[in-house]
Amino acid sequence: MEKIASFTIDHIRLVPGIYVSRKDRIGAETVTTFDIRMTAPNREPVMNTAEVHTIEHLGATFLRNHPQWKDRVIYFGPMGCRTGFYLLLAGDLESADIVPLVKEMFTFMADFEGEVPGASPKDCGNYLDMNLNMAKYLSRRFLNEVIHNISEERLVYPQ
Repeated sequence: MEKIASFTIDHIRLVPGIYVSRKDRIGAETVTTFDIRMTAPNREPVMNTAEVHTIEHLGATFLRNHPQWKDRVIYFGPMGCRTGFYLLLAGDLESADIVPLVKEMFTFMADFEGEVPGASPKDCGNYLDMNLNMAKYLSRRFLNEVIHNISEERLVYPQ
């Protein structure tokens, strides 16, 4: 079998950033999959499930309520390796196109106060596995270390 696209990326050289993972055509529409990489693979500890779960709830809620982007959001969720998230958007897009959106989303998460949306037994299958404080810390770290001064090396996969 052929390797899938995400397994062809050099994870040894990959740094946190926003990358176009793939583009797929569905009828006349293009769907762009973004790799929002929050930790350096195989060099930094992975995120724990509680903060990943919290970021998923906050990020999905933010994106699906965003006035400009909500109708283009297909999916936001964690990578199995727990080093980041996938964001699927309708449209033929590049990483630089979504930097303002990602900055806004991570600012929302870093500053979030209150009950995590959907964190109840009625709304979620694992509602107790949440860590808002760590999700806020990781969101702030990603903003400060990656997003605020994002460079080309953090927008295009290493060759």
